[in-house]
Amino acid sequence: MSGRNVPAHPTARDRACPFDPPPELAAMRAHGPVSRLRYPDGHIGWLVTGYETARRVLADPRFSARSELKRVPVARPGTDPFYGSPALPGWLVDMDAPHHTRLRRHLMGWFTARRTRALAPRIEQIVGEHLEAMAALGGRADLVERFALPVPSLVICELLGVPYAERAGFQRSSATLFRIDASAAEAAAAMAELDAFLTELARHRRRAPGDDLLSALVAGGDLSTAEVAGVGALLLSAGHETTAGSLGLGTFALLSHPGQPARLAADPSLAGNAVEELLRYLTIFHFGVPRSPLEDVMLEGHALRAGESVTVSLSAANRDPARFADPDRLDLTRPASGHLAFGHGAHQCIGQHLARTEMRIAFPALFARFPGLELAVSPSEVPLGEDMGFYGVHRLPVAW
Repeated sequence: MSGRNVPAHPTARDRACPFDPPPELAAMRAHGPVSRLRYPDGHIGWLVTGYETARRVLADPRFSARSELKRVPVARPGTDPFYGSPALPGWLVDMDAPHHTRLRRHLMGWFTARRTRALAPRIEQIVGEHLEAMAALGGRADLVERFALPVPSLVICELLGVPYAERAGFQRSSATLFRIDASAAEAAAAMAELDAFLTELARHRRRAPGDDLLSALVAGGDLSTAEVAGVGALLLSAGHETTAGSLGLGTFALLSHPGQPARLAADPSLAGNAVEELLRYLTIFHFGVPRSPLEDVMLEGHALRAGESVTVSLSAANRDPARFADPDRLDLTRPASGHLAFGHGAHQCIGQHLARTEMRIAFPALFARFPGLELAVSPSEVPLGEDMGFYGVHRLPVAW
């Protein structure tokens, strides 16, 4: 197959349904779990769409996550200042062992299932306060503005020790970083703003420590101020954008499937399973995970050369019928554990327990407080996050 005939990665605008991955991904997976892929810069690499193959690649240390080797599968100029160069201090998602291991070790204790469970009462309080504030507006609101975005933003701010009053600035910078159409200059400026904010905060925590993650990282003495700021910027930006996307898009999906919200409100014990199914079904990290083999590797009969680009499509893997029966159907009772929405292997999302806890609390509380919740516009009028690295909805007008 000549490079000209190698397919490019579909974009979010190629979706036939707002909740389903572009159908081209399923067509490629039907021909095999590994396919050739043409990247925007002309490089011919690979796309992994099969579930088992995706797990294998993500767990294999021969496939590097280093930013020097990363390419994105869709045109995204905002990554130009960062990919192709060494990782920024603290950005462990762009590093391999031992650097990744060293940074992650400092964070693990703050994101265990046990520690996250201890946060549940405070999360319940935050959720309840925002639902009451939304109810006070009358019978209509934008769920993203009033609930899906502020709840995870406040939770991650309290965990990190970031003043929530500063949210307008860091939310603006984060949104720019995740915008697909952001220019290289815009992304670099947004990163500089986020880094300056976290650097100053880390220095403040050194002078006046609190009971928060940034203070603990500073007090540990093993990380430089630049590394603490980088870790903080990563957790702050990804920690609220991803969960906000899941809450907004998840609510849209539930409201678009009659009977599901009432079922969830009537049986809160269903929440854990429902969250896993929503994570699998929606998979908001819709452009996949970039990797690159450090050596020549055979994968499903294909010879991958060292340095070639590999994109692991989490969306396609989570809809693989070889792993999930009738995968294009939303079923809140499905045993969806084992999905790859949080990745897999050494780089599996460190905040997954926190995100799960927020969602398990938020969804049942939302539909219990507003049993008549419905879309206030037609589904086609909901603005989708097709222009973002994390898929979701920009706004979700609802009524009750």
